[in-house]
Amino acid sequence: MRIAAEEFAARREALAARLAERGLSGCVLFDTHYISYYTGFSFIPTERPIAFALATDGRGGMLVPRLEVEHAQANAAVSEVAHYDEYPGERHPMESLVELLGSLGVRERLGADHDGYPWVFGYRGPSLGELGSPPAPVADLVEDQMAIKSEGELALLRESCKWANLAHTLLQRYTRPGVSETEVENRASTEATYAMLDAIGPIYRAQSQWFDGAVAGYRGQIGRNAAIPHALPNNIVFQAGDVLVTGATAPVWGYHSELERTMVIGPPSDEQKRLFDHMVALQDLAIASIRPGAPCAEVDRVVRAYYEEHGLSDNWRHHVGHAIGLRYHEGPFLDRGDETVIEPGMVFTVEPGLYAPALGGFRHSDTVAVTADGVEWLTYYPRDLESLTLPA
Repeated sequence: MRIAAEEFAARREALAARLAERGLSGCVLFDTHYISYYTGFSFIPTERPIAFALATDGRGGMLVPRLEVEHAQANAAVSEVAHYDEYPGERHPMESLVELLGSLGVRERLGADHDGYPWVFGYRGPSLGELGSPPAPVADLVEDQMAIKSEGELALLRESCKWANLAHTLLQRYTRPGVSETEVENRASTEATYAMLDAIGPIYRAQSQWFDGAVAGYRGQIGRNAAIPHALPNNIVFQAGDVLVTGATAPVWGYHSELERTMVIGPPSDEQKRLFDHMVALQDLAIASIRPGAPCAEVDRVVRAYYEEHGLSDNWRHHVGHAIGLRYHEGPFLDRGDETVIEPGMVFTVEPGLYAPALGGFRHSDTVAVTADGVEWLTYYPRDLESLTLPA
């Protein structure tokens, strides 16, 4: 129930081959999720630089601060873990990185995802270009590789969907007029997490920066606030007639699924029914348009044509969806500006929405995996209005 060491090695070998094709001697990666993808080492990024270096001969090494040495040695699937004392320290961490690159034979023709450690949490430091020659960008190679999920990754995503489904079931069960979103989502998420931990046992690892167990909530998308696609929690108290937009996930060894539903408290009005039905039709159309060989842009174009045909353009706010995996948002995107060709193994959220400021928002999101002849639905929560209508 985790990615095997052999798969991490295969990922590094594939990246090394692509680096060689570009005439590079190796690369250095600073992005947290890139490092996790190639080494299995998950950590909390701070002002202390952490980097993964890879030579085209397949040798790889980590640079970590002293406080992460044992953590990296126990969890990183690489043979060398170098360290520096502290940041800023008497000797800047980038000097230690230069030494690590030299030990791997990566001195010139270097690739990188950033030209130096990003200036986050107060960090300041020299760029790689200032320490040598400017690196060639290689993030596209990493993103392309991450976009195609292995069977091991798909297994973790299916497990994530299972526990997100439970968290959402409890969220719906406990939602009623007079209680607040905070009370309901905390209760549902806590109970779902305990059930997950009981079922999987002590081997479970979240390995997520954002969540530490199964979660379900509303993020403030309640009543008229549901018309704000990315609202924030507001401890809103539920009332009869509210439109609710939910969200649920469960990180499983770093992998995230996405489940969202639109619910209504009390018998839905005619206008709520109308927008709900259009929303489901939009999602059905989008999923039917996802197939190997089609460009991502085509899915969005087909869906946008439905908006225009049915006079819903004023209710449009965002593209159809995005890839998902180690990050809860990944590329490619189901967007008219993304011509990436869809391939088997890609995993997308499919979430076209309708938003009416005076009424609320209407959005389901399901996680689907692209297969050789279509898609596999990974999420499986009910989508019909009757199942999603709560008693007032």
